[in-house]
Amino acid sequence: MTQDDLTFLPLRVTRVGAGGKRSFDRADKQRLIDACLQPGASLSGLALKAGVNANQLRKWVQLREQANAPVKDGMVVTSSAFVPVVAIDDPAPALAPARAAWPLPDPERSPVSPRAALAARLSAQLPNGVKLELECSGHDAALVSAMVAALGAS
Repeated sequence: MTQDDLTFLPLRVTRVGAGGKRSFDRADKQRLIDACLQPGASLSGLALKAGVNANQLRKWVQLREQANAPVKDGMVVTSSAFVPVVAIDDPAPALAPARAAWPLPDPERSPVSPRAALAARLSAQLPNGVKLELECSGHDAALVSAMVAALGAS
């Protein structure tokens, strides 16, 4: 965006309310929001030139983005990121008790060995850099399902 494109700044005030609340020209406000959405635009710099608080301008930009977001079944649809899942050849590696996320069966009390209790291992690298590793048995399916659902919602 060039300096010539910003000739409408500062924003024109169309009305001042009793409490000092200012109303701005709608067309100029839309052009300011469009300028903020340009690559490399400095929101705080544009707010300064426009004569508005940077937090207020951020709110206007967020409202525009929410209004333009697709809606399905009454919920805003966000783009999903691909999360690669890596299969591990050895599905039941030996774990040190300190790494266990839940208590493993006691070999003296249970006929199932700790190694047999771990029937599956899942490893995924999330887009934010977090590495997720799940080790569980068949009876932990509800727990794993809840964890995956919670991670998918965030």
